[in-house]
Parts: sequence; structure tokens; C-alpha cells
Amino acid sequence: MAASERILLGGGENAVEMEDLVEEEFAVSNSSDADAAFDAVIGNIEDIIMEDEFQHLQRSFMEKYYLEFDDSEENKLSYTPIFNEYIDLLEKYIEQQLVERIPGFSMTAFTTSLKQHKDEVSGDIFDMLLTFTDFLAFKEMFVDYRAEREGRGLDLSSGLVVKSLSASSATSSK
Repeated sequence: MAASERILLGGGENAVEMEDLVEEEFAVSNSSDADAAFDAVIGNIEDIIMEDEFQHLQRSFMEKYYLEFDDSEENKLSYTPIFNEYIDLLEKYIEQQLVERIPGFSMTAFTTSLKQHKDEVSGDIFDMLLTFTDFLAFKEMFVDYRAEREGRGLDLSSGLVVKSLSASSATSSK
């Protein structure tokens, strides 16, 4: 837009050039489309990981290998092929489901977008996605699963005390 064609909105010191508004609106529109696409992928991932088929796939995999993992700082060589198999099985399953549900879905584009939006993704989803790229998160998932299977999970029940409010008020009124 030429300088002589610029349209000013408002008056005096608060004048805003129309050109600036159009650029700003375009940036917001572009950003909103990208955010909406990202949100759609995350919504679909949430749906996928809550479905019985995914839950069964992950549980079966963990049942097959959980005894291999222990809570030591040393990482066994046997962990690497298990990690690679996990990625091949579950990440590819999620990707296949996303391709079927979202026309034109690209895992590469989503991964880039995920890095930009990592603070916006719920903890559980982000942690699960992290198990595909972060070996230590993957190992921790197995160590936690083994502890749970062996009854060594965190038990907070001994710290909870339940008292009836009506019983204490009945005692105080006597």
C-alpha cells in the first residue's frame, strides 16, 4: 500500500494504520489455524491412547518386558532393542491412527509443532509422547510399572484419616 493510500483509523496520537491491522490480523489468523491443527492432533492422540486397542497394545508390551527393568542407574544393553521395539510398535500405531483420522497429517510437522507448544500439552500426554524420544522416560515408565506390579507402588492410604463430622458434633453436644 503506497504512503498516500494509507488509511488512518482513530485520531491524533492513537491513529492506527490500516496496513498494520491487516498484517496483524493475518498473523493471528495464521497462528490460530496452526494452533487449531495442533489442538486437533492432541485431541486425537488423547482419543487414541484412551481406546482399548492402544491400552491393550501398551499393557501387553509392558507385561512382556517389565521384568527386564530394574531401578538402578546402570542401563543394560538389553534395554535398547526393547526401546526400539516399543517405538516401532506404539509410535507407529499412533502415527497410523493419526494419518487415518487427519487428512494430510505429517508426524515430522507435528513433532516440530510439539516443541513449540510443549508447555500447552497436558502432563500425561506429554509424558507418554516423551517415552518415544527420551530413553530415560521410557525406562522410568517400566520401572514404575514393575513397582506397581510387585506391589511397591506409592501408597498414601496410611496418611489419610477420615473422621465423621456428625459424630464429633454429637459428642460435643452431650
